Amino acid sequence: MLKIIKPGLLSTIQDLGRHGYQKFGVIASGVMDPLAHRIANLLVGNDEDAATLEITLAGPVILFEKDALISLCGGDLSPAIDGKSVRMWRTIFVKKGSKLQFGAHQSGCRTYLSIAGGFKVPEIMDSSSTYLRAEIGGFHGRALKADDRLETNLMTDLSKVIMEALIPDTDEPFGDIGWSITSSISPFLSGESTIQVIPGRQFHLFTKESKQNLFKESYDVSPQSDRMGYRLQGAKLSLSEPEDLISEAVAFGSIQVPPDGNPIVLLADRQTTGGYPKIGQIASVDMSLIAQAKPGDSLSFKKITVEAAQQLYLEQENNIQQLKQGIRLKFKSG
Repeated sequence: MLKIIKPGLLSTIQDLGRHGYQKFGVIASGVMDPLAHRIANLLVGNDEDAATLEITLAGPVILFEKDALISLCGGDLSPAIDGKSVRMWRTIFVKKGSKLQFGAHQSGCRTYLSIAGGFKVPEIMDSSSTYLRAEIGGFHGRALKADDRLETNLMTDLSKVIMEALIPDTDEPFGDIGWSITSSISPFLSGESTIQVIPGRQFHLFTKESKQNLFKESYDVSPQSDRMGYRLQGAKLSLSEPEDLISEAVAFGSIQVPPDGNPIVLLADRQTTGGYPKIGQIASVDMSLIAQAKPGDSLSFKKITVEAAQQLYLEQENNIQQLKQGIRLKFKSG
């Protein structure tokens, strides 16, 4: 069991989302950075969809009330256990009675804490994700508060093997696995900063200048951004002629343009439909880049074809499957 000593700025339980209910007006929600979430789970022997703790910018202080196997992936918020720095993107054994806390922001915006077994919370519509506006899912439908206690599910057999291998024979409060994730698996880890975008369904309706500006100018993430969407500030985008559009389904990463000309990138807590024209769609492989951007950060976009985006997606999935297989073989063979 984990006890929350301090909750941090925004710490919520999330998984890969509440899919299959958008036709009823229920949003998908889920993690902002699916890649970091999936890798965090694989490192502790969980299924990729197990619930993790999404930690935003200012992290919590967490007391481990029993031994635990965890990983921390995503943005670097200077994690430390009992005052000693913890390396990210690797498996970590934490001793009972130790405290995890976070310090100065180093990179990114969101860290994912995965624990062997996954967090034990009720599933609402087949998902453990917290949807704050509707107050459903996760831990009582809300962000964590001080004195909350989080339980975990039973560990998988793989988690038990990994944990046994990592128990330190010293007085140190934790021990880690000694190896980490290769930077080739994520554009965020490899330091890429340009986000690849496929022209959207209404791309052709925008002026020539707007089409050029999207891929030539940079855009700043405004302070009015949240899990629903990032409002961007930069060169204004406009249609060639006024158009009356019928609302239609929107996706994670759709870039829509309201009448004021400032684009909005729709994210995890996006609405189910939208009537603003969509000038672009962020490639799935670059969702980590947008999810790890914070207010004030500058974003640049690069045009990419559907076929190229699909190829990159397949390569990324292949890397994840190799990682998954590698972890199984490593601990199966000892």
